[in-house]
Amino acid sequence: MDTDRTGEWSKGLVMVYTGNGKGKTTAALGLALRQIGWGRRVLFIQFMKSKDNVYGERMAAEKYLPLLEMEQYGQDEFVDLSSPGDRDAALAAAAMKRASEGLSSGEYGLVVLDEINVAAACGLVEVEDVLALIAKRPPHVDLVLTGRYCPDAIMAKADMVSEVREIKHHYAKGVPARKGIEF
Repeated sequence: MDTDRTGEWSKGLVMVYTGNGKGKTTAALGLALRQIGWGRRVLFIQFMKSKDNVYGERMAAEKYLPLLEMEQYGQDEFVDLSSPGDRDAALAAAAMKRASEGLSSGEYGLVVLDEINVAAACGLVEVEDVLALIAKRPPHVDLVLTGRYCPDAIMAKADMVSEVREIKHHYAKGVPARKGIEF
């Protein structure tokens, strides 16, 4: 496996993309692509997203990126953030279990927990459990956590936090979600 410019992968990072703007998952996918370019495998776990829905990133991974494993843990309908259901909680628990397995497996250079910040903020997963995942991360593994409403305790443990702020969005002009842009 190739190495970074310093000749080692020994210091993995914990990175957070949060905020109300568009582009958090897209930023994580960009990091995944960079890691793949260096020959590192990536596990990309999507909380609250259904495997039955079509996502361009999943189609690209299946078709062109054998080093990128994408897994969805969500229902077809949106989660009621003020009152998530039992099925939502069960899927989030399964995603957390898979995240723990993936982090400790030694198979991945990068693990992405997409929308985990929302899952933590609405109570689908416990913040303490997310902090435990961060703490058990092997030193050579990079970890990305995305989603709005990132709890302060998670941001405090991160090496990098970027807030994506919405200034303007095409939804306001009535432009619906588009293939290749939102999914």
